[in-house]
Amino acid sequence: MPGGTPPRTTPPVTATPSSPSSAPPSTPPESPPDVPSPTPSGAELLRRGDTGEAVETVQRRLRELGYWVGPVDGVFGELTEQAVYAVQKAAGGSRDGIVGPETREALDEGIRPSARSDEGRVVEVDLDRQLMMLVDDGTVEQIFSTSTGTWEYYTHDGERFLADTPRGRWEIGWQVDAWDPGPLGRLYRPKYFHSQGIAVHGYPEVPPYPASHGCVRVTIAAMDWLWRADQMPIGTTVWVY
Repeated sequence: MPGGTPPRTTPPVTATPSSPSSAPPSTPPESPPDVPSPTPSGAELLRRGDTGEAVETVQRRLRELGYWVGPVDGVFGELTEQAVYAVQKAAGGSRDGIVGPETREALDEGIRPSARSDEGRVVEVDLDRQLMMLVDDGTVEQIFSTSTGTWEYYTHDGERFLADTPRGRWEIGWQVDAWDPGPLGRLYRPKYFHSQGIAVHGYPEVPPYPASHGCVRVTIAAMDWLWRADQMPIGTTVWVY
């Protein structure tokens, strides 16, 4: 799914000692010159394209909190941006993908979404916050930013359909370990949980808002990890709410 400007400050001025004199100074002392406000440093605002230790620190914190961030390499790329979206969504803040004061506060406070399930392996999809979570016996293990159905109508082959992601408890029924061509476009390594062809799948674009025809999108890299780590085998419960 903002940065702040530090307050203007003026350094203290230390008086230079002088010889005692009973006579008042002939001219009033000069006022200290105006000092320009400091410019926000790169450590205060981090965004896609940034690199370095500050980025790595944020990545480590995201990983500690369970946000799937990919490699911790000090490079603020797509996966770090997606993880930042996720923590911003969990915190209920802006979804700009930028690490500013608001997002740093959420990271410092350890903001995480809570699970609704309390037993078994469940993939939870929170439509309001656009989050997907891997939950094991009530413990949230991994958190992903996702993009689900727009809830808008579209026309295909002359018929009108609603782009909805149906709420309810479903189950991974079948999967395709490849790009799967479909009537509305290709889906990357989809894991289908609904008879209408709705799946969790990889996609090149995963904006921090609903944008799909009904499927649950994650990044290509995240989908590769879900397969590699066997996180969503056939039979896994998918709870959409």
